Amino acid sequence: MFKIEVYGDRGMRVQLGDSISKETNEQIRSLSALLEKENINGIIEWIPTYTSVTIYYDPAQISYETLEGRMNSLYGSLSQIDIPPAEVITIPVCYGGESGPDLQHVAEVNQLTEEEVIQIHTGSDYLIYMMGFSPGFPYLGGMSEKIATPRLASPRAKIPAGSVGIAGSQTGVYPSESPGGWQIIGRTPLDLYNPNSDRPILLQTGNYVRFKQVSEKEYEKIVQAISEGTYLVERNSYKEDEK
Repeated sequence: MFKIEVYGDRGMRVQLGDSISKETNEQIRSLSALLEKENINGIIEWIPTYTSVTIYYDPAQISYETLEGRMNSLYGSLSQIDIPPAEVITIPVCYGGESGPDLQHVAEVNQLTEEEVIQIHTGSDYLIYMMGFSPGFPYLGGMSEKIATPRLASPRAKIPAGSVGIAGSQTGVYPSESPGGWQIIGRTPLDLYNPNSDRPILLQTGNYVRFKQVSEKEYEKIVQAISEGTYLVERNSYKEDEK
């Protein structure tokens, strides 16, 4: 599927699929890579989503018609783009207790033990389809329906940074303190968003997340290592048959 639509007075939406899939995500990554490479004069920024790429441009520098022509041309080149190989970023998580106040509820809803929920949650590699909601927040695909749980009936006013949650069939990590209605099952000590860092956003569209259970003691050790600048985030090449 390929469709171009007007998006306001200085935006364009390039639709590349009508359902969430790995194949559509690869096309979105390819188009994003082409936009980066071409550096088209007049384009301000582009935002990848589940099924499309939204492009914002300056009409004083490039007309909608000209940009539409460039997008049609670039679409024909998508299959020739080699997108960077995917990485798997391991995110340590302390599950349950104060770190995961809703773990028991998720277990009860799905008629599982808390340990079974943890095993299922850590048993998949999750594709990062897009980033949004707040800086550094990853929209992940691939969570098992066995632990799917509805959002909270009443959202919390404050959820700590690093909280790992479930909402329906999705899982995600809050990069900063914010309100939210996800079921919180654990917490990571990693900074998914640090505006003072050379690399402010830890995760990137097209890569994968792997959750790893750690104890409270291990959690505190990681917090200490991060504060000392000695902690290295675990990154590995993604292999299709690993999980």
